Amino acid sequence: MRLEVKVHPKASREELVEKDGVIRAYVSAAPEKGKANKSVIELVAARYKVPKSRVRIIAGEKSRNKILEVL
Repeated sequence: MRLEVKVHPKASREELVEKDGVIRAYVSAAPEKGKANKSVIELVAARYKVPKSRVRIIAGEKSRNKILEVL
């Protein structure tokens, strides 16, 4: 399954929200050295109840708009 996610780093909360067909990931981590990406992967893995190793970023590694794949 592929997901399009808009990431909001340095947020005051850790939350995955779907509104109007858009998935938004609010993470408290800063977008430095992949910290925010790691937090997004953890949120998606928890939401879909899969191990973190089964979630990967396939596009948008350095962008707020990402495409993730859940295996």
